[in-house]
Amino acid sequence: MKAFYSDHFVLPLPEGHRFPMAKYSMLKQRVAQELLGVAMLEAPAATDGELALAHSPEYVQAVKSGGLSPEALREIGFPWSLAMAVRSVRSAGASIAAARVAMKEGIAGNLAGGTHHASAQQGGGFCVFNDIAVTARVLQMEHFRATRQTLQVAVVDLDVHQGNGTASIFANDPSVFTLSLHGEKNFPFRKVTSDLDVGLPDDCADDAYLDALDLALKTLTERVQPEFLIYLAGADVHEGDRLGRLKLTESGMQARDQRVFDWAREKGLPMIICMGGGYGRDLETTVQVQMNTWRLAYEHWLHWQNRGV
Repeated sequence: MKAFYSDHFVLPLPEGHRFPMAKYSMLKQRVAQELLGVAMLEAPAATDGELALAHSPEYVQAVKSGGLSPEALREIGFPWSLAMAVRSVRSAGASIAAARVAMKEGIAGNLAGGTHHASAQQGGGFCVFNDIAVTARVLQMEHFRATRQTLQVAVVDLDVHQGNGTASIFANDPSVFTLSLHGEKNFPFRKVTSDLDVGLPDDCADDAYLDALDLALKTLTERVQPEFLIYLAGADVHEGDRLGRLKLTESGMQARDQRVFDWAREKGLPMIICMGGGYGRDLETTVQVQMNTWRLAYEHWLHWQNRGV
């Protein structure tokens, strides 16, 4: 299985900044040490043309050149630096590269990504470019060139925060189905309507969450027949997350991931995983939750390799 990383492109954040940048290198180290069947590959840079499939060219150039306004940077939550621009381009490139691999091998992943608050014209919520949207568009473009048919993509967004940017980019596009299961009272406080939104109350725990997920996947299946899956496996639904406000246990989150992998396997869907949010009071706990996702993803990859054997 292949995992794409960009953790060595580090944003120089001010001291005391609340974004836990260290989680990326911690996750990469754990995967490399504990999942020896996962090949670690440096993320390529997304091209301007690839980024422009989901973002306005003016926004892309403003990010890369440092032309974002102070207001735009406040929305994103990061100060501009060349490293910020490079990392954002590489993070999108990681999901694109993973998707190309997944079309052949069944599953691959981005050790970061899941930047679902970025819309076509602006970033937000620690998200600069929307790697989910860019990846879906790139795959669709390449699939159409090869087959003259439109690739139906499903986005299953299980971050605790609603995927408003992804929803806005695909608002009038029936070829991408957006599902967001999130904390109803959490950020963003003005939601953008997805194809299927499931808002959960504060303190929602394992059983209620898993019931909601089962129903959401059933509804998705009834409405579309996807050919590719983008899974945003946010760690911030965990009970120990500073920003999550839900109460999923570690075992509950493993059950969440297993349901998604089983659903994809049943339908024979190639898929990528990207990590989304994770702001644990104890960062080791966040990384452990993410490692659980990667262990299950690797098992899913093994199943895919053994199909028909």
